[in-house]
Amino acid sequence: MGYGSALTRRWSLVWLAAFVWVSTAAEAVERKAIDIWSDGTRMSGDLWLPNGFGDGHDRPAILMTHGWGGERAHLNSRYAPKFAGGGFVVLTFDYRGWADSDSRLVLVEDQPKPDSDGIVTVRARAIREVVDPRDQIRDITSALDYLAGEPGVDVARIGIWGTSYSGGHVIHLGAHDERVAAIVSQVGYQGVGWSSERFRFARQRGTEKARGAIDPIPQGIDTVPNLRGTPDLAKMAGYRPIDVAASVTAPTLIIDVNGEELFDRTKNGLAVYEIIKANATAEYKAYTGKHYDIYSRHHDASSSLALDWFTQHLMTE
Repeated sequence: MGYGSALTRRWSLVWLAAFVWVSTAAEAVERKAIDIWSDGTRMSGDLWLPNGFGDGHDRPAILMTHGWGGERAHLNSRYAPKFAGGGFVVLTFDYRGWADSDSRLVLVEDQPKPDSDGIVTVRARAIREVVDPRDQIRDITSALDYLAGEPGVDVARIGIWGTSYSGGHVIHLGAHDERVAAIVSQVGYQGVGWSSERFRFARQRGTEKARGAIDPIPQGIDTVPNLRGTPDLAKMAGYRPIDVAASVTAPTLIIDVNGEELFDRTKNGLAVYEIIKANATAEYKAYTGKHYDIYSRHHDASSSLALDWFTQHLMTE
């Protein structure tokens, strides 16, 4: 789930090529940098505007969210121009503490008393590249709040697309936020697969954080080979989007790969599809190959499938 450093370098090259594509094959697609505030911290984002935006007609929109340690540069290079070219306003962003989004701060000394204006001067640690599903959902919600306030966006026609670790986040958002009108969850982890031993260890980490034995927001521990960032295991414990899937009523497309090696896709994506289809329009598609194949040899097919899904369910006013 997410991207290692080698893949990040690879997508940096693709990102450069994307601007050539935007300027030649999709001349009318406009991209502008934006700032999004999430619980007081600034996140960097990009708003992609389709041909004719601002003509007085509200447009449907897609909020794109990345996985474990994925950054918006990859979404900007491989997905956003295509979806904006299909007539959608598209929003991409980086979670707090990732890429050029600002860091959350944790004090490294006792908090002083505020002055008469409520201001304090402190020493603090910048929190970078922590993988916390609950904070990521807060950031996604903040991005959705921003998108809903963009003039020219039809708030009743907002779709949400998530891949890898955020493939579960979009199911969670779909179950809890009525503004989500269509969902695409791609190679998404839905919270099923933790061993009892790992769950106990995560609870231990929570106790250690609460008692000050380790940093309240850990960095550099419990890392996963070949993946960037520190997983906050205590915050991951008990996070199971599958448990709220029955509350999803928006049309939902689940995209998987048959050879998924990071988790059991039959107990995650396929199981969520079986739950959602009882209450909503839903489809399930599994491509051959492994997790990262969805971004390479299946990119064109899977992104076109997703675009078709959003077009079908969001383009009709």
